[in-house]
Amino acid sequence: MNTILYKASDRGAADYGWLKAKYSFSFSSYHNPSNVHFGALRVLNNDIVAGGGGFPAHPHDNMEIITIPIEGALQHKDSSGGNGIIQKNDVQIMNAGTGVEHSEFNASKTEQVELFQIWIFPKEKNIKPRYDQKTFDPAARQNKLQLVVAPDNDEALWINQDAWLSLGNLNKGISLNYKLHNNNSGVYAFVIEGSVTINGQPLGKRDALGIKDAADFDITANENAEILLIEIPV
Repeated sequence: MNTILYKASDRGAADYGWLKAKYSFSFSSYHNPSNVHFGALRVLNNDIVAGGGGFPAHPHDNMEIITIPIEGALQHKDSSGGNGIIQKNDVQIMNAGTGVEHSEFNASKTEQVELFQIWIFPKEKNIKPRYDQKTFDPAARQNKLQLVVAPDNDEALWINQDAWLSLGNLNKGISLNYKLHNNNSGVYAFVIEGSVTINGQPLGKRDALGIKDAADFDITANENAEILLIEIPV
């Protein structure tokens, strides 16, 4: 197993007033030539959008864009016909394909919304743009992993890539083993809350571990923890 430690304190940061952002990889004003992507994972941004704030309509193409809110509600609208409000326990995916314009605004004028936005390079380029969202029962990820995005599972949101995204809420002391779906994959393990240890490496809140050349690995919660696992081609 080969691993890369990504400390929360090393992420890029930006404060635009209405938007406070943390960038796991080079993005916008944050540019680090040694930290552009992890395999097919191009972006993992942690955005906090103030009440009434948001991103006006802007274009994307040939990217798989996943949004996971953890506080508040986000209003989405795009040129493929996608339109909806997502909040905690919802996951949204937009397959940008040949090209799409979308806007994202805080659904509240007064309360902030916090979210993770993830960009993954597609498997097939120039597909027809597609939008989907789903609410996932948090009880189904208590002390286990819940698959929320996959190319091959009807219970998850479909993605145009050999990528599998899982969420888990672990009580202190709980250990899990994650088996990769594809031998050519790696995993970007991201700690949303709490702290865990993965194969001897302790990780705190918003730390991440890039894992390559492994068929499986162990995760132990050092305290109550929420984790996001992103398995992608590397």
